[in-house]
Amino acid sequence: MKDEAEVVLKLSDLDISFRSPRGLIHAIRGVDITLRRGETVALVGESGSGKSVTMRAVMGILPDNAVVNSGEIFYTLETKDGSREAVNLLKSKATWREEHINGSHIAMVFQDPMTSLNPTMRIGSQLIGAIRSHERISRTEAYARSLKLLTEVGITAPEERMEQFPHQLSGGMRQRVVIAIALSCNPDILICDEPTTALDVTVQEKILRMINRIQAQRQLSVVFITHNMGVVARVADYVNVMYAGKVVESGTIVDIFYDPRHPYTWGLLSSIPEVESVGTDLYSIPGTPPDLRKEIRGDAFAPRNRYAMEIDYKAQPPMFRISDTHYAATWLLDERAPKVERPPELEQRIRRLKEEAKQYAAG
Repeated sequence: MKDEAEVVLKLSDLDISFRSPRGLIHAIRGVDITLRRGETVALVGESGSGKSVTMRAVMGILPDNAVVNSGEIFYTLETKDGSREAVNLLKSKATWREEHINGSHIAMVFQDPMTSLNPTMRIGSQLIGAIRSHERISRTEAYARSLKLLTEVGITAPEERMEQFPHQLSGGMRQRVVIAIALSCNPDILICDEPTTALDVTVQEKILRMINRIQAQRQLSVVFITHNMGVVARVADYVNVMYAGKVVESGTIVDIFYDPRHPYTWGLLSSIPEVESVGTDLYSIPGTPPDLRKEIRGDAFAPRNRYAMEIDYKAQPPMFRISDTHYAATWLLDERAPKVERPPELEQRIRRLKEEAKQYAAG
């Protein structure tokens, strides 16, 4: 954690609905997220929890049926004179944001590279086009930078790759090209939306290492969207656990993995596969997420929470402070709540994680 580092992105009380034939879908319900310079923040949760929608709001690429009910998204922009100014992106014109923010300051990498790459254009043309759309430089200069970018993301024989079409590259290579395009105009923030989900484990590890290396070299701030707690453990400084359009627990990577407090976080951690679990049933959180077309009364997780109390069905819990870095929205943290211990199997897993961390540090 870089607690003293400059805040580069801050979301406050973000609230978003989507119009549908069957009524409004209340997808994001008051989200607060802070990203500091050089830090990696992970958004983790099941599909439909609101992770991608939240970051698409930052990029200004929500669909036409989206309604931003309230909230602020402040980005710290460095002005021409070197001073810094906090700009509310939600109040900025779409044309200004596209010209001055997207790509040049905040870039996004999506899960499927084929949705980002034009299958009819050569890789080189797409890289050069991305660079020249933001900067007034010659094609020769853009070509030279493209070769450098491809080398930076670990692609060999860059001159040859520049002449190829996306379908001629492997999935891992295509994702590296997309990351190269995202980095082409030296953004401050890189948003990675499930960038390794469609890749096999070996390639996934290489992509994660590559992102970590580039982040350190460029001092990038990274938002990593994923449902995979194993990936979170590999990349994150700070974690926001999302459920039903809300952040239900936030903390440092140590807070979340060694001292989780929300029952939903307990379930996510318990569902991580382990080598020792071969031949045994993998844990899954019972039930299904709520229908966000209906008004949620109380804690949205209550119907799936075996520790739920009567209050959980009546009132939404506030974010209880556990420490300066750790907060969780569960009534179990209220001083009036009965004492509930974490599941024994989760405690065993946490102990193993701590032992592995000690061995890693010593080795």
